[in-house]
Amino acid sequence: MNKDLRQLLRRGAPSKIVMDNFIAEHQFPLVDDTDVTFVYRGEADEVLLRRWVYGLSATQPFQRLWETDLWAVTMELPEKSRIEYKFEVIRGGHRELIVDPLNPVLAHDPFGANSVCQGYRYQRPEWTLHDPDARKGHIDQFQLKSRVFREGRPVGLYVPARFRRTRKYPVLIVHDGDDYLNFSDLTTVLDNLIHRHEIPPLVVALTQSPNRLKEYAGDERQATFLTKELLPVLNGKLPLIDQPRARGIMGASFGAVSSLHTAWTYPGVYDRLLLQSGSFAFSDIGPHQRGPVFDPVVKFVNAFRNEPNSPAQMIYISCGVYESLIYENRSLIPLLQAHGMQVRYEEVWDAHNWENWRDRLRNALSWLFPGPLWLVYD
Repeated sequence: MNKDLRQLLRRGAPSKIVMDNFIAEHQFPLVDDTDVTFVYRGEADEVLLRRWVYGLSATQPFQRLWETDLWAVTMELPEKSRIEYKFEVIRGGHRELIVDPLNPVLAHDPFGANSVCQGYRYQRPEWTLHDPDARKGHIDQFQLKSRVFREGRPVGLYVPARFRRTRKYPVLIVHDGDDYLNFSDLTTVLDNLIHRHEIPPLVVALTQSPNRLKEYAGDERQATFLTKELLPVLNGKLPLIDQPRARGIMGASFGAVSSLHTAWTYPGVYDRLLLQSGSFAFSDIGPHQRGPVFDPVVKFVNAFRNEPNSPAQMIYISCGVYESLIYENRSLIPLLQAHGMQVRYEEVWDAHNWENWRDRLRNALSWLFPGPLWLVYD
């Protein structure tokens, strides 16, 4: 338990005024070098910590402190960790899942919001924050009529500041582009890294799927859509460098599966891959254990492991240590390296979420698309 909290309780149940002052004087959760203490205040029959950390129980019970309405639970947490969590509060048989009322730091995703615990020495990267000196790129929208999907698909197009038609640009295609914009601050990151000359000005195509768990699971239509339909349109709209080294494709989770599958299906088109927390499920002996939605993923990954060939020259891969997919991502690295691909792999004390993926973008993009800064000093 946190030393300040122990000090508060050393003489028995504190008064309401003492607890009020303690709450007002501290930031929550209470973070120490090697552990963190979560605190809830309110009447309840039971309080549970719900955390998204693979390898630990999904829930951990709070302890009521004396006969007060103050509850606490402590867990070990390595330094520089970042985890997302909620409280489950039980009153009169009713269960309510809430964000931490004492913690203003929230992370958002397509399903809502979670509270964020920033462990000892974790700090949000400053290059993910708005820089008033960085000139902003802009995002155009257009509708692409897809033959393979037999419908129109919206595409966002990030165009860098100071764009000139007399220049030629590298291009990056992004799976779940709207989610990267909304939950990973992608435009801010791009603006900042371009402004700092860590990456060159580049065009970024932002795609979205209405059925990502099917279309991103090694679906031939998705690979064809990106390569045979979207890429030619981008080349017609903008002055792009017509070389594989200037073409990249990226995604997270199932989006990483689709990125690898697309480059594998069309070798020699994309030489830069950015794969974050890829859902690279496979089976060595017998059936896999991840459910039917992963069946096509396993089919593709098994085929890829048997015959990886060379989908790209440079591949950046990241995964959180607190993810159930950590083994699958680790297993991919020696396979890629054995087939002559340059691989940069990064493990971090985080889980399967958009802010984990946001925090990796500088390392990934500046390695795959180094700007003048890195070309001089790397």
